[in-house]
Amino acid sequence: MRRLAVIAVLLLCSVAQAAPAPWYQWQSKVTGRYLCAQVDPGEGWVRHSGPYDNAGCRRY
Repeated sequence: MRRLAVIAVLLLCSVAQAAPAPWYQWQSKVTGRYLCAQVDPGEGWVRHSGPYDNAGCRRY
């Protein structure tokens, strides 16, 4: 029984690992300004480039 519990915990730990969300550069449809964000800033913005691995949107 103890062996089964250890195996279950190990399996759950391997599933719980997650990678950070990628960053994208967004461009405003209204002003043309750029924004670096992990999530869609909403209407009025178009994804310009990415994904990037940092908040500066400078490298892939």
